[in-house]
Amino acid sequence: MEDKTPKPRESISLTSVANGLENMGAEFLESLEEGRTPGDVSSPVEGGDSWTDAHPEHFSGWRSLSPALRARRFCREHAPLWRWICTGLLCAAFAAFLLIASLLDFQRALALFILTCVGLTFLAHGLLKRLLGPPLLRCVEPLGHDRLGLWFERGLALAACLGLVLWLILDTSQRPEQLVSFAGICVFISLLFACSKHHRAVSWRAVSWGLGLQFALGLFVIRTEPGFIAFRWMGDQIQIFLSYTDVGSSFVFGEAMVRGAFAFQVLPIVVFFSCVMSVLYHVGLMQWVIQKISWLMQATMGTTATETLSVAGNIFASQTEAPLLIRPYLADMTLSEIHAVMTGGYATIAGSLLGAYISFGIDAASLIAASVMAAPCALALSKLVYPEVEESKFKSSEGVKLTAGDAQNLLEAASSGASISVKLVGNIGANLIAFLALLAFVNAALSWLGTMLICSYALRPVAFLMGVAWEDCPVVAELLGTKLFLNEFVAYQELAQYKQRRLAGAEEWLGAKKQWISVRAEILTTFALCGFANFSSIGIMLGGLTSMAPQRKSDFSQIVLRALCTGTCVSLVNACVAGILYVPRGAVADCTTLLNTTIGGSSFEVYQCCREAFQSPSPAVSQEALDVCCRFYNDTICV
Repeated sequence: MEDKTPKPRESISLTSVANGLENMGAEFLESLEEGRTPGDVSSPVEGGDSWTDAHPEHFSGWRSLSPALRARRFCREHAPLWRWICTGLLCAAFAAFLLIASLLDFQRALALFILTCVGLTFLAHGLLKRLLGPPLLRCVEPLGHDRLGLWFERGLALAACLGLVLWLILDTSQRPEQLVSFAGICVFISLLFACSKHHRAVSWRAVSWGLGLQFALGLFVIRTEPGFIAFRWMGDQIQIFLSYTDVGSSFVFGEAMVRGAFAFQVLPIVVFFSCVMSVLYHVGLMQWVIQKISWLMQATMGTTATETLSVAGNIFASQTEAPLLIRPYLADMTLSEIHAVMTGGYATIAGSLLGAYISFGIDAASLIAASVMAAPCALALSKLVYPEVEESKFKSSEGVKLTAGDAQNLLEAASSGASISVKLVGNIGANLIAFLALLAFVNAALSWLGTMLICSYALRPVAFLMGVAWEDCPVVAELLGTKLFLNEFVAYQELAQYKQRRLAGAEEWLGAKKQWISVRAEILTTFALCGFANFSSIGIMLGGLTSMAPQRKSDFSQIVLRALCTGTCVSLVNACVAGILYVPRGAVADCTTLLNTTIGGSSFEVYQCCREAFQSPSPAVSQEALDVCCRFYNDTICV
């Protein structure tokens, strides 16, 4: 008979419990990875035998697992080698793909080729910096002597001044209007220095280097053929990239509405661009670019890390997004640094709006160049208006870190970027409805009083100092006033309408109103409008910065108007630099050949040739060609 007497429970030692619960399966796998047999694993029960003795049937096949575990252990020990092998294979595959793509269609593979060259350049720079950086630093250490460094800076400044004067003499001999733009720079800088907070504390190193970098960038973009082609190509690629917005817009709103309505054609570009920027921030590409740009300005101008990072970030981000890069440090920044942050926000535009302005028809290369050139100029003029008189805590970039955002993956980053842009799109639409209606009312009221918009008079000298021809100054002055009192979005939209009428070959004058402005005036106005400096942005700037550092609200309010004026002057100086460097590009139309061929419609070239034929009729131009011109345009010769 079976004994049903209950057996006493075995006592369990609490030693293992006190040391933490044990996972016997994990210990078993660890023992195999370490090369020990399962019999070497101690039993968790005190006084018990080993696992092999107690359960020999469970370990009969443990040796069959040994090859897989040995392979795993081998891979773990040689992880760096495997990483190099995989990287080499991927690089070889990419090189083969790039070579084949270039051989098949180089024009189509040009973008990939350029991006590859840029990446290789920075990789080579990093490698050379690690290998040759310390020896070079030892070589330039003697230049760090205060007296020697002072004489070096003075010699460099003298050489730069002499080179500028010589260049102006030689370059402006054929285009005297460039001297007007140079005089405009001198006037604006003199006015800013007169309004400086601390005249004797101005860092002329920061001012001169900032203006020098701005001039060098403008010279590369506007004058040199490689720079012009590069930025023109970049603008074309951005336009192609933004055209993909039509796919999503057409699916949501319908193709007919996308082609016919501004809200469905332009505003979705803001959503798309914001989504892309969010993804680039998540992967760290934007932070890397911003750090490279800020390093260049900080090394040459001697500005602090925080203000330089924020101003460099404004090239791609808006006036409230760029300060997020330095949000943890706003509470400890000096007033001069905060002024630089505000000026950088007012002097540039956001990357998300860049696509919208390009879609208007504004020259893409000029927009990109204006945004890049404004960064060093903003730092320079900011240090001229509000010099540093306090001790900054951020003279070096050590301890200043850029975060990649709160998104956990690419999909979340893309979704967050699109969601954030909804508020921006709503603000743009609401502001356009309100401001365009307000502008129409003001114009109607002033016309009823028998005068024009006041800005076309008050800002006409400013437009002339930029280098704009006097006959175009009323229109440009009105656009500057629209940007200052309303916003740059409305101003760029009006500028695009002037450009469209010029390209369509419309009459230059319709009664007493000018229908379009010259190409030079368009380019200079594009530079002058490139910035958030308008009165409606004061609330946006104060609201954004106060939410990040509430304890500095009084400091923000104290310097925001000064920063607004400085940011406005940055855009004007940018336009003056463009006025000095601008030269007409493109082949001159052969009017004889053009007018003697069949003309299907008017254009800017047809208008120019017809005006030339009206003013000085040429025997080479047939009567039929003059009749065609008279069909499009009015002149006394047509009567």
